[in-house]
Amino acid sequence: MKELIAYCGLNCETCEARVATVNNDEALRREVAAKWSEWNKVEITPEMINCAGCRVEGVKTPYCDSLCPIRRCALDKKAETCGACPDMDKCEKLAAITGNNPEALKNLKG
Repeated sequence: MKELIAYCGLNCETCEARVATVNNDEALRREVAAKWSEWNKVEITPEMINCAGCRVEGVKTPYCDSLCPIRRCALDKKAETCGACPDMDKCEKLAAITGNNPEALKNLKG
């Protein structure tokens, strides 16, 4: 589903936060919160693991809702995704994602 491709190209359909939200899976919320807390060196609670997807209506994780610099930039530019931005190939914010995730870059260019 194209609308579940995030502004950065990540596939929200396979994101564990979205899967936990769609399935109302409390065990997965706890697992994701613990994993993301460790990765990000910040406390993330299971209650924060609620997200419908980056570009669709509905709940977002606190990071995706208001802290993600990529999402904020795309919203400001009113871009469908970063793939519509002429600065995509030289964007340092986006490179943090696409540099480690060839599928995300493919989603943006596809």
